[in-house]
Amino acid sequence: MTTVDEQGRPEPPQNADEKDTLLGFLDFQRATLEWRCRGLDSAGLQTKVAASSITLGGLLKHMALVEWSWFSHWLHDSGGQAPWDSIDWKATPDWEWESAAEDSPDDLRTMWQEAVAQSRSQVEAALATGGLEQRAKRTWPDGTAPSLRWILVHMVEEYSRHNGHADLIRESIDGQTGE
Repeated sequence: MTTVDEQGRPEPPQNADEKDTLLGFLDFQRATLEWRCRGLDSAGLQTKVAASSITLGGLLKHMALVEWSWFSHWLHDSGGQAPWDSIDWKATPDWEWESAAEDSPDDLRTMWQEAVAQSRSQVEAALATGGLEQRAKRTWPDGTAPSLRWILVHMVEEYSRHNGHADLIRESIDGQTGE
């Protein structure tokens, strides 16, 4: 049975195997981003702190891209997917961050939630055919490929780092704090 904290986040299991522990921590970090963005309107999702250009809306869109990139593009070597396949990344390398201001809060949340749901399906499909040690189908220029284990740990790190940004931004908006 999953324990849920006061913010609605599933607590990672305290005594589980490696797979369930990694997935539990990833889901906790995903839920933390959702919590930090919960209830905010466009102005809240576009708030910046100090000299940083990071916004909560930008974080939602960036993490939607990161979810797609690691689990669909790298792990499964899936083809392009809108909107990511239509962007000129060389001309606009920060497109997801910059364009988020043009998206409604509902569109940003939906984009991120759909990316998370797709990632969960991608991980489930990968685990049905192999373990955490299986390699991504897409390789780096040197021919190596990260394992599913590495991708999951990287995603926990990616969310954790950005959730630190989200904490600061949310506190600047309405004083909301918490772990």
